[in-house]
Amino acid sequence: MGGILKPQIGTIAAMCGVTALAILSAGCNQLKARDNLNKGVNSFRSGQYTAAADDFKTAIELDPGLSSARLYLATAYMTQWVPGSEAPDNVRNMNSALQEFQTSLNSNLDAKNKLIAMQSLASIYYQKKDYAQAEDWNKKVIAADPKNKEAYYTLGVIAWSEFVPSWREALSTQGFKPEDPGPLKDAAKPAKPKKGAAPAPATDLKADLKAKYWQKLTDGIDDEKKALEIDPDYENAMSYMNLLIRYRGWLDDTKEQYMADAKQSDDWVQKYLETVKRKAAKKSAAAEQTE
Repeated sequence: MGGILKPQIGTIAAMCGVTALAILSAGCNQLKARDNLNKGVNSFRSGQYTAAADDFKTAIELDPGLSSARLYLATAYMTQWVPGSEAPDNVRNMNSALQEFQTSLNSNLDAKNKLIAMQSLASIYYQKKDYAQAEDWNKKVIAADPKNKEAYYTLGVIAWSEFVPSWREALSTQGFKPEDPGPLKDAAKPAKPKKGAAPAPATDLKADLKAKYWQKLTDGIDDEKKALEIDPDYENAMSYMNLLIRYRGWLDDTKEQYMADAKQSDDWVQKYLETVKRKAAKKSAAAEQTE
């Protein structure tokens, strides 16, 4: 029995030695990872985003469970991205940011940092004018943080942004100038076709736009209202309340409805101006007190 036990004890000792080395190595890697994370943070704060990204990538390689490094890496990519530029390196930074933010959401981030990742994804998609994705991510932000006024505000901005190109085209088609009063014209009776010609198809531009955008614009107005419920002095939301109501008015059925919406829109402009003036005065007074 003693001869049998000796090799077992030796094997166990060897295994313990390997395990100890593995634990020691893992501990060393974690320390190195945190060192690279700190180096990356310092580089990021000094505006050296490429160097910061390299340090964050090294930290992740050393410790894949270091979720904060991945979030920092995504932010470093996003900071280097210039919306609108199709340069290969710029597009690569955008795609890398999207990928890293998505990956970080599947890691062990706490609720606060997961919210940051979702907000960042919403921002990137909005800036690249992928409004469907931006809308989806802003709704996820609201689900995680129901008091997030910026997400509600952005949903309203998206609704307006989606409508504007079609609105401009409709004005041109119907011979309006942007400064002209609305609403858009109702469908004109098709001209009587010439003998032997097929009748012209009946089209109703305003009805088509109303079917596509009325509810979206109405939802946008509701989103700005929710932003203002959270912050009654949120001047950005006031500005887009004005725009959403004014532009939706072009789809009204009658001139009277359009004029009523125009009046309501003007009221929001006035509220916006008063709020900006009041905030500026308050900021100025606070600055004088600190002098």
